[in-house]
Amino acid sequence: MNVTPQAPRTRYDVMAVLFGTALLSITIVPAYGLWHGYEPWLWAWFFVLMAWNGLSITAGYHRLWSHKSYVAHPIVRLLFALGGALSVQNTIKQWCTNHRDHHRYVDDEQKDPYSAKRGLFYSHMGWMLKDYPATISDYSNVADLSRDPIVNWQHRYYWPLAFGLNILLPLGIGYSLGDPLGGLLLLGVLRLFVCHHTTFFINSLAHAFGQQPYSDANSSRDNPLIAFLTYGEGYHNFHHTFHWDYRNGIRWYQYDPTKWLIKSLSFLNLAHSLKRVPPEKIEKRVATMQLKKTTERISRFQPVNTEQWLDLVEAEYEQLIDTLNEWSRCRQKWLELKRASLRKRWQETELRAELQKRLRELESQLDFQRRQWRLLTQQFV
Repeated sequence: MNVTPQAPRTRYDVMAVLFGTALLSITIVPAYGLWHGYEPWLWAWFFVLMAWNGLSITAGYHRLWSHKSYVAHPIVRLLFALGGALSVQNTIKQWCTNHRDHHRYVDDEQKDPYSAKRGLFYSHMGWMLKDYPATISDYSNVADLSRDPIVNWQHRYYWPLAFGLNILLPLGIGYSLGDPLGGLLLLGVLRLFVCHHTTFFINSLAHAFGQQPYSDANSSRDNPLIAFLTYGEGYHNFHHTFHWDYRNGIRWYQYDPTKWLIKSLSFLNLAHSLKRVPPEKIEKRVATMQLKKTTERISRFQPVNTEQWLDLVEAEYEQLIDTLNEWSRCRQKWLELKRASLRKRWQETELRAELQKRLRELESQLDFQRRQWRLLTQQFV
């Protein structure tokens, strides 16, 4: 007997939260501000709660629990669990199971819960409005999180926590400042609306607009503007390429307050085992993407001496990668010797001097080949 598959169930509760906060934020919130005004201290609390719920998602739900990119102290995990309930983006378990499936099946229209291939609206918020098959999980891919008592506690008491943090807390802060309704509107409604949609930008805009310096195997992109709006999460092409790294913005000048928070927690002994991708792996990825783009442009726009140009680019690329590999091996030996006991370092004085000399030579050679590679590839930008 053929069974007709049931249509996805519409999530009216989710629709009420998403559309309700949006409607109130563009009507009642500004109207109350014009009529009554908001206390400056309410605005200060607005940004405090924004940072708390935003960083709880990026540093907690995302980099800590979804990707295990570092280990956090129980106090930090508790604050992130509460901040996650404040953000009303579901429990840690539900959020992480969807996100892990997103990485596993990225861009698959059937298995990726918020596949960008199904359009901007779907990836931004449409996927939450119905119980689509890809969004229903038995939590089998987050079994490791069940060993965390804080995760289990938040999962069990999520809705009372969400109600208390999003209704009672704003009312209480507003009451202490003589304006409970203003507190509810600003700290409850507007803060939640802004928090939701800036987070959703990662699923939608960060898969549609930006650069792909590390990989074009999926639709993820690096976008500094989105990073600014999402506590550093906008360097999304890097993240999809190296999802276990606790950083998203790897350059010192890239805006990634989530990375800075995690690093600061490690200085305070509240986080440890921070995972970082070795620099040579990142550079190889960048060079490989540059090779791919350059060969495509040569084949498309260089009708004269095409084969010679392709051979030259390939040869320069191979030289760069060979030098990078040798530098990486030498650097690893140097680091191992540096970490060794004082006695071993004393016994290996000659080897240490040879490694230092060779490392300097390779660094000089690598700098030269990087310049050559850059000059060659920039001709075809």
